[in-house]
Amino acid sequence: MTTDARRTRRPYPHAERQDVVQELHGVRVADPYRWLENAETAETRRWSAEQEALYAAERAALPGREQWEAAVAALGAGTRVRSPKVRGGRVFWLRQEAGQEHPVLVVADAGTGTTASTSASASTSGSTSGSTSGSTLSSSSERVLLDPSALDPSGRTVLDAWEPSAEGDLLAYQVSRDGTEDSLLRVIDVATGEVVDGPLDRVRKSSVGWLPGGGAFYYVRRLDPRLNPGEERYHRRVCLHRVGTSPDADAVVFGEGRDRTQFYSVSVTGDGRWLGITATLGTGRGTDLYLADLTAAPLDRPVLRPVQEGREAATRLHAVPGTGPADPVWLRTDRHAARGRIVACRPDELHLGPDAWHEVVPERPDAVLTHLVVLSGPELKNPLGLAAWTRDTVAEVTLHDLVEGRRVATVPLPGTGAVGDFSAAASGGHEAWFAYTDFVTPVRVLHFDARTRRLTRWERDAAAAAADGPTTSGPAVGRPAGGPAADGPAVGRPAAGGAVTRQVAFPSRDGTTVRMFVISPGGQPDRPRPALLTGYGGFGRTMSPRYRAQVLAWVRAGGVFAWAGLRGGGEEGEAWHRAGSGEHKQNTFDDFAAAADRLIEAGWTEPGRIAIMGGSNGGLLVGAALTQEPGKYAAVVCSSPLLDMVRYELSGLGPSWTPEYGSAQDPARLPVLFGYSPYHRVTPGTAYPAVLLTAADGDTRTDPLHARKMCAALQHATSGAGPILLRLEHGVGHGDRAASRAAALQAECLAFLASHVGLPAPGSTAGAPPR
Repeated sequence: MTTDARRTRRPYPHAERQDVVQELHGVRVADPYRWLENAETAETRRWSAEQEALYAAERAALPGREQWEAAVAALGAGTRVRSPKVRGGRVFWLRQEAGQEHPVLVVADAGTGTTASTSASASTSGSTSGSTSGSTLSSSSERVLLDPSALDPSGRTVLDAWEPSAEGDLLAYQVSRDGTEDSLLRVIDVATGEVVDGPLDRVRKSSVGWLPGGGAFYYVRRLDPRLNPGEERYHRRVCLHRVGTSPDADAVVFGEGRDRTQFYSVSVTGDGRWLGITATLGTGRGTDLYLADLTAAPLDRPVLRPVQEGREAATRLHAVPGTGPADPVWLRTDRHAARGRIVACRPDELHLGPDAWHEVVPERPDAVLTHLVVLSGPELKNPLGLAAWTRDTVAEVTLHDLVEGRRVATVPLPGTGAVGDFSAAASGGHEAWFAYTDFVTPVRVLHFDARTRRLTRWERDAAAAAADGPTTSGPAVGRPAGGPAADGPAVGRPAAGGAVTRQVAFPSRDGTTVRMFVISPGGQPDRPRPALLTGYGGFGRTMSPRYRAQVLAWVRAGGVFAWAGLRGGGEEGEAWHRAGSGEHKQNTFDDFAAAADRLIEAGWTEPGRIAIMGGSNGGLLVGAALTQEPGKYAAVVCSSPLLDMVRYELSGLGPSWTPEYGSAQDPARLPVLFGYSPYHRVTPGTAYPAVLLTAADGDTRTDPLHARKMCAALQHATSGAGPILLRLEHGVGHGDRAASRAAALQAECLAFLASHVGLPAPGSTAGAPPR
């Protein structure tokens, strides 16, 4: 059955094109599908139901969908753990076993020493990794403390955030339902599992700063929505909550009189002396940072002294227990250092500003500083800083003496990948934990001991891996000296079934060098293969090598998967971010188009066999790509996107994103936004590629209205053979979802794309020609 025949049998639902034109700053902006912004009208409900019926019919006919889902599920199976939090005499961590829909929170008693069970460890003078180490755990004491599936067997409840008290006897946790990320915060007794406080509403993945003794904590809560109708997702405040009391009695300690879109985070040192608060304007990179000595004033009226205010610089505070007013605290900052540096200052000299800062780790010209953990145990001569960097998008970890200001060691990693999820004991100490991953290696948790300078696999992660049996994918090898060059050497070894990672460099349209990871069966462009290109290019996020089941599924089926690090991201620091945001956003789209050109020029693929995929800001990216150069791509998956850039700030969390994109209310920015807004660039009579738009009705970040309006516009306009489809999912949102639902979504997207670029489903001997 041909695509044209399928279109004849399944016509698109009717969507009235209304004569709606808005004039902004003298610019006439047509908006024929504005009526689709309201999800609750009878006409939108009718249209949405017909779109769902259309997609269900198309989904049933997708070739190989079951094989794709089986492959994605198998590659995502196995036990996964996250970095632990050590509090008092207990260790807490997330664990998800094969078959579990959501991670569960596990707790165990911790001993005072460390263990090492195998010999293949990585010290700072070696190059391998594999031993197990970390705080000694009693396996008999290990138990599940929180299971979202037990709280809600439907799988629609997600554990958003959790934080144990300093003593480890209480735990604050936040859960939300149906993907809204509107959390309820409760406190449980760790020994009994009994809820002792809550729920506290109007929170959203809030940081929690516990005070010693567990009687109170600082957190972030929104104001009563009745005070600001229509702005209920804004107007946040930092509050002090006393366990067992009504949240209505919580004292507001910060946030009054500040911009409604500001986000706040809180932290308290393990000894309870220092309170740190950061404030960012929406998702802007600049942070205001404040520090209060909690011994100097009542807890509900801390005297917050500015460390940094009103600067377009990201600065984070790192203080350790036992710090006095004349002792150093450390700042990780990109102020006067676009790639990041570490400085020290004294709390009693904060009023002097940067003049009192002492640089201990300078900015590197070849790498971007991404993380810092301060280790200050009594076994150490001086406090040490475990710092993570990305060089050409690949992670490196170094150790620094924070008093003498010298690099102590470079910590070898298992391969060429990414690190994150750093943690250390709240009481200070010599141990740190962090996660490592690459394109062929699922996340593994590593343990670093600053006394011995040894990096080993954390014992709970190693035990989980052993229980799963032999893995199907191995670690990448160490990165070549000097880093990959243009079309340089492979930087990963083949996994079972074949998957080799190569990093390539290429010029964008203005000559700027852009880097891209290409994952393929053999690591060489042996013949043109179906290619899937993705990227993000926004909010300073770095597209580093990370394990994703859909990547391996595509490559093992015989395709090429490409991951481009575009301007707007954080791959080369803050200057790189700014070069792809605001008035410079077109650079992001040009970089992406150049990446597609490179795949063809180098022989990885050929015209007509490139598919593209992106979500959230990446959905904007592929929306711009398909409207600016529709003939370049055979198929597109556009997930949870922003597509109407003239009105994006009127829904979801849009007002928070004006520092990134600019505002249509600004006469200087409207022409930029209107110029690339994908919804407004749809042109009738254009042969658009096959497009699958995906959205979720619980998404409180990017409203599904973007996908609805774009779907209607493309269905009306296209003269192409490929279908324009909308997949609307119920009971989930922008972020985490049950494992089975995530696998189904990924499989349907891969099956849709593969059917249009001629990639056979996993296990097939040959594929049908592109549809």
